[in-house]
Amino acid sequence: MATTTVARPQGPGPQQKLRKSSRLHRAGWRAYVIAWLFVGINIAPVAYIILGGFRTNSQITTDPSGFPNPWAIENYTAVLQAEIFWKQLGNSTIAAVFTTLGVVVLGVMASYVVARYDFKGRGAMYSLFAAGLMFPMTVAITPLYIMVRNLGLTNSLAGIILPQIAFALPTTVIILVPFLRAIPKELEEAAAMDGAGRLGFFFRMVVPLSVPGVVTVGILAFIASWNAYLLPLFILNNEMQYTLPLGVQAFSSQYSVDTARVLAFTSLSMIPALVFFSLFERRIVGGLTGAVKG
Repeated sequence: MATTTVARPQGPGPQQKLRKSSRLHRAGWRAYVIAWLFVGINIAPVAYIILGGFRTNSQITTDPSGFPNPWAIENYTAVLQAEIFWKQLGNSTIAAVFTTLGVVVLGVMASYVVARYDFKGRGAMYSLFAAGLMFPMTVAITPLYIMVRNLGLTNSLAGIILPQIAFALPTTVIILVPFLRAIPKELEEAAAMDGAGRLGFFFRMVVPLSVPGVVTVGILAFIASWNAYLLPLFILNNEMQYTLPLGVQAFSSQYSVDTARVLAFTSLSMIPALVFFSLFERRIVGGLTGAVKG
């Protein structure tokens, strides 16, 4: 009498599962080690500058890489008591806030037209914004300076804000268009049936739904304006009109022998941008992820 054998599925055995789990565990640890290595490389210069402000010049000369011993706060208090620091801080804040507002308002309106309207040349307009990413401000700084000078905006914050808005718009449009395209057509049709026009749909539905992307482009515009150096260097020639990046350069030239105070000034200049970026870091990642998915 013939016997039949039933083939059993050959799955991974316990040892194979254990080896696979061990490999994944080692790979995960390697990834964490590499990530922390890159974090350390980026944090080390910032920590050195901040700690250097709490040292004296003799400490820096004797042991450049040591910790403050004792801690000296005179460098920071001297910078905070200087009128020029607060003036330059206010200039940077004004330039960054108005640049962000201009980028957000104009970027949302331009992206809405490109994403939701069907008209001849829409693809060419979007390609024009995309091409703007290939022309950084460094390339156009000479004709840009001539244009600002002809408009009479040299040595003024307006001469910085307007070009920064213009050069930030391509990135803004590229990020926001996928958000606005992802809004369902049925939602727009339902709003039209309820009596909402295109402007009503824009303010009541489009703006609230695009908040993640708007926050992302706003943060990027704010930080880019805060850290801008080349454009203010060409436009501003009065120290009282300087933004903080230019103020750091002027302060380091004026107090070149006082390294500790220069480090303190540099630390106080970059802390607002670091705090701002740290608070909204997840917003940036979430906004960029939504733009890719859209």
